[in-house]
Amino acid sequence: MESFESLGANYATAIRLIDDAHSQDPNTIPGDSGPIPYELHYARKMTRWLASRKPDASPALQLACRAQHFRRWELPRSSYPMTRAGYLTWRAKQKSQAAAQVAELLASSEIQPALARDEIERVAALVRKEGLTKGDVETQVLEDVACLVFLDDQFDGFEKKSEIDEEKVVGILRKTWAKMSEAGRKLALGMQLSERATGLIQKALSHN
Repeated sequence: MESFESLGANYATAIRLIDDAHSQDPNTIPGDSGPIPYELHYARKMTRWLASRKPDASPALQLACRAQHFRRWELPRSSYPMTRAGYLTWRAKQKSQAAAQVAELLASSEIQPALARDEIERVAALVRKEGLTKGDVETQVLEDVACLVFLDDQFDGFEKKSEIDEEKVVGILRKTWAKMSEAGRKLALGMQLSERATGLIQKALSHN
């Protein structure tokens, strides 16, 4: 399990319960030992990049990062209109639903000693990415980590989609870059990406 050594037994149990939920994702990707549920793979990537971005991350931030996209398959993007407004509605609903589900899970009697209510609420707020525009440091770290996972794990497949032209990809990269802090951008520039991805990022940055 890719968790921080400093986590106590109750937090480790919380991560196990989060991963158990991720393991129910019907969508899979190839793994070293066979297919792996995609959201479990994604959660592990989030933890790995959090360790690089914020080695001393609080337990609440660690749990929120691990729980990003919580049970996302239950609310597919296709359930909303394929428009900008549809996307924004879906994202808002997804974050709200995920936060509520994570809060319920973290109140489980399996977690002993029980997590404090204010800490559970903090995890839920981070899952909703509250305070991002108001300078909340932990929410910004979570946003950085999500962007890093996108670049590391999803971008190559994303930019190859036939329905997305290069101009749109460059525009998405510019928006991704704008979401990140300087610390996040520094990590992004140090990634070992494909030649194609590196070229597109350079093109996006040249427009800034």
